[in-house]
Amino acid sequence: MTPAVLFHTTDWSCVTATAHAGETGMASWRTLKFGDLRIRLVEYSAGYKADHWCTRGHILLCLEGELLTELQDGREFILRAGMSYQVSDDVSAHRSSTTTGARLFIVDGGFLKIEKSQPKKGIWM
Repeated sequence: MTPAVLFHTTDWSCVTATAHAGETGMASWRTLKFGDLRIRLVEYSAGYKADHWCTRGHILLCLEGELLTELQDGREFILRAGMSYQVSDDVSAHRSSTTTGARLFIVDGGFLKIEKSQPKKGIWM
């Protein structure tokens, strides 16, 4: 369960960045965690391509640059500054890439899990 998040401001330049290699390029994450709630400021280098398909849900806002998000079913979406996508856990496997680089604000956590009904009397509700 996510604990209450009290009001505070964040100077993202003071949050330590961690480096994450992609299949190509690099990602820099500045991350805050509150229980299972994760809030990140992410920068992808030019030429970045994710090295895996992600099944985690996200709320993602593109702040700068251009991001190509590919779904495992073959669909592709381009996000430019001011555009977002939202997806729940285990709904649409996706991976991202960028030729120019991108800066993103991403929120994810347990609130994006889909609650599955329990079977009752042999019927899946």
